[in-house]
Amino acid sequence: MSKSIDDLLPPKPDVRLRLYAWSSPEVAERWRGCLKVGQTTQPVNDRIRQSQGQARVQYSIEVDKSAERADGSAITDTEVRSRLVAKGFENVVFESSREWVRCTAADVLTVVQELRENREYSGTHHHDFRMRSEQTNAVEKTLAYFDSIWAQDADAVPEFLWNAKMRFGKTFTAYQLAKSMEAKRVLVVTFKPAVEDAWKSDLESHVDFDNWQYLSRQTGTDPADADPDRPLVYFGSFQDLLGRDGAGNFKAKHRWLTELPWDLVVFDEYHFGAWRDAARELFEGEDDSARKRELELEFGSDLEIFAHEIEELGSAEDTFVPIRAGAYLYLSGTPFKALATGRFIEEQIFNWTYTDEQRAKAEFADQRPAERNPYAALPEMRLLTYQMPDELVAVANQGEFDEFDLNAFFEATGASSEAAFIHKDDVQKWLNIIRGSHLPTQVDAMKAGTRPPFPYSDTRLLPYLRHSLWMLPRVTSCAAMANLLAEPQNASWHDYAVVNVSAPGIGDGLDALPPVRQAIGNGYDTKTITLTVGKLTTGVTVPPWSSILMLRNLKSPETYFQAAFRVQSPWTIQNPNGDDPKSEQILKPVCFVFDFAPTRALKQIAEYGAGLSPETPNPERAIEELVNFLPVLAYDGSNMTQVDAAGILDIVMAGTSATLLARKWESAILVNVDNDTLRRIMGSQAAMDAVMNIEGFRALGSSIFETVVNKSEAVKNTKKAAGDGMTTSEKKELSAEEKEYKSKRKQIQEKLIKFATRIPAFMYLTDFRENTLHDVITKLEPELFKAVTGLTVEDFDLLVSLGVFNSAHMNQAVFAFRRYEDASLSYTGIDSHVELRRYGLYDTVVALDGRN
Repeated sequence: MSKSIDDLLPPKPDVRLRLYAWSSPEVAERWRGCLKVGQTTQPVNDRIRQSQGQARVQYSIEVDKSAERADGSAITDTEVRSRLVAKGFENVVFESSREWVRCTAADVLTVVQELRENREYSGTHHHDFRMRSEQTNAVEKTLAYFDSIWAQDADAVPEFLWNAKMRFGKTFTAYQLAKSMEAKRVLVVTFKPAVEDAWKSDLESHVDFDNWQYLSRQTGTDPADADPDRPLVYFGSFQDLLGRDGAGNFKAKHRWLTELPWDLVVFDEYHFGAWRDAARELFEGEDDSARKRELELEFGSDLEIFAHEIEELGSAEDTFVPIRAGAYLYLSGTPFKALATGRFIEEQIFNWTYTDEQRAKAEFADQRPAERNPYAALPEMRLLTYQMPDELVAVANQGEFDEFDLNAFFEATGASSEAAFIHKDDVQKWLNIIRGSHLPTQVDAMKAGTRPPFPYSDTRLLPYLRHSLWMLPRVTSCAAMANLLAEPQNASWHDYAVVNVSAPGIGDGLDALPPVRQAIGNGYDTKTITLTVGKLTTGVTVPPWSSILMLRNLKSPETYFQAAFRVQSPWTIQNPNGDDPKSEQILKPVCFVFDFAPTRALKQIAEYGAGLSPETPNPERAIEELVNFLPVLAYDGSNMTQVDAAGILDIVMAGTSATLLARKWESAILVNVDNDTLRRIMGSQAAMDAVMNIEGFRALGSSIFETVVNKSEAVKNTKKAAGDGMTTSEKKELSAEEKEYKSKRKQIQEKLIKFATRIPAFMYLTDFRENTLHDVITKLEPELFKAVTGLTVEDFDLLVSLGVFNSAHMNQAVFAFRRYEDASLSYTGIDSHVELRRYGLYDTVVALDGRN
């Protein structure tokens, strides 16, 4: 009997085998801690319920994984159990079932991955997720830059910066870069030893890094004894590895650093490379050694000595002993100082900012609604600012516009149980205000017909304040706040467990986390307030924290947003119903920053927005994009309204004077005179000719650039070669040479700054409304520009492209000048240089002779 075509070509069955493991709280004590490992082609839940028959025990699926190998064959549950037993895990006989194994889900996942790739992993290398698109882009862009540098000079040591915010996955992606480079030795250095946990766990949990070696001070292993045939990662702190002893000598115990070649050196948390301002800010106002001691414990006892080294030499890496590095990678979520100083040019930077993250989240949801959104758990931030009543502002104000001084308002005396606020009655009023129980505020609200959304009174905000972080100015302030919250009149605050991590006896770094986590528990049945000066505000993750109260003056956007991002950590429940390991319940869709010094808070937003996108053509657009994903709400004493980008800039610049603008154009940060920049000038005859046209350079002579570069390199190389072996006379000789080249570098800087101060003079005379440096270059009147500055437009464009002028910082100065100029011209009734001609100013400037 012949068969039909349909019989000969039957459809291919779409049957997939899955491996699973589940646990149950109902099994006897003897089998607690065991997982039942099985396989099925059915939905896993159906198979488990089917296998239980009438028993219907409660269960939770711990593993649900495809059993397929790349070659089309399948892994069986028998193979999984056999491999687990071979690794030492107990196969427990449960009634008639032999499918129970005493192990964890991670152990099962590790074995599945081993069987899939026919290999055995050390540790628990079970993660096999791939890089996200932005992580792949970071690796590819970095490698392309490294290769381009090495193609020009095989001995060059390239540098690259990842401006990547928290949750980008910097550690995992940095390891992927090292793997792509085929690096054998990777040195990871950080100012924050507390981040070691992430570097260790990422290396030991992902299958891509099986057989890699991880060493640190904590492991106690000598890197010189490591297996040379296996990739090595060594983790350490700047302060420990690269610091000096009290006599200024490199630590003998770390001489191995100079003996091993390092294919890649990674600087983690690099914003602390510009940490001097932050350190000063954290120490500000401290009359005792309590905060200093806290910083030393947080960053290491060598902090002060290392600080001096950086202050003298200008950057952390200049303090190095002769480390033989193949390439440097810098990691930071807030590298504003590095960006503003022009340390890295555009091709040396990969950006992944908060705005990028939230944009990706929105686009993924819009374009692929049926798929799991990998960014969904990352909360969107909200900034709420509050204008305090005049009676409180009068207690502590500063500046021309009587800005509320948080440091003065929360100033305290005493210690521990004796600590108390100097303005205790007023701080009590503040506590009443944020709970909505301050009578004058209530009366004002009744008159206005609106109820202001104060943090601890608005029902929409209260769920996000179950677990909050309060950042105070001093150790004594934290103690005073804990004491005040505990007093009888504050019974309504007694529902919150107050954890003062700045109190004596609390651990440092990650050691300060246990009391916080213990107080929070599961996060559902508790309420907590964590008090801190600066501890736990970088490099830590506490998912239930959903809000932060900024109760101290913070001038640095790095410090401000590093702290703010602590509350942006995802808080989710994986597999909430115990029946789908891929499901996720998001518990924190948004998070909040509360600030009580509005102008200062909005200035932080403005600087952060501009800092996120230093090359954005218009700073206002950068801020506008930021506040699209980080809405800003401001309470002015009667109403809470949303503030747009233009409103933020208007408020921030309300106190800007012509004097302050002039200082912007006299700042050394506008120009770059490092060796790399000077080499780029020397490498271009057109650039050398352009520089020589700037007033004062002909007197210095063109050889000054080569002198500075050669002498500084010679001194640096001599120091490295000599190490700690230089005599006193040799050190003095080097010191004299250092003074010489530093003096000449200073002269170059001063001449360039003097040129920069002429740009606002030109801007004031031109009709165009320049918002950026790009506008100055492309929308100019060439004759006027040359008359005012002494350079042609083409010459100036060339120098900007070579990084001689810091375009990121100059953009901000241009934009600030334009906004100020528009306001002043409007006030005087003069709208453009067309009217200036009437007064003869334009023709006077154009008629000026060259300034060389």
